[in-house]
Amino acid sequence: MPSRKQRRRREKLQRHEYEYVIETEEGEEIAVERLAERENAGTGKGGKSGKQVVDRRGRPIPKPSLQRVAKRTAIFGPIILVLVFVTSGKEVTTANKIFNALLLLVFFIPFSYLVDVFMYRAFQRRQAKQQSGGTARR
Repeated sequence: MPSRKQRRRREKLQRHEYEYVIETEEGEEIAVERLAERENAGTGKGGKSGKQVVDRRGRPIPKPSLQRVAKRTAIFGPIILVLVFVTSGKEVTTANKIFNALLLLVFFIPFSYLVDVFMYRAFQRRQAKQQSGGTARR
């Protein structure tokens, strides 16, 4: 028997997401994506060539790119360097500490890109499954 909290969570998931729906004057509910497609069809502009991958909140997931990985490395590089300096002993030279930090970054960059690729593909598969009618939950 599910608890009250579990029942409320299940009911919330099954509710209609009103923030992504517009109601017309006739009372018809139109999804925001469908409305954008209608506007593009009316102006003669084509829609997007590929389907955009979105998460559960409806926010688009950007494709993995090396530019995003470089930004992430620029953020975490100094943090890793400081962490290596703090955790290394006094007998380790400064050059060795910098070398250790650079070695960690050499592993961090491709690993970060691979995580982005795996996550993007997982969201693609989940979205394709939901669009094909496989929305049944366990």
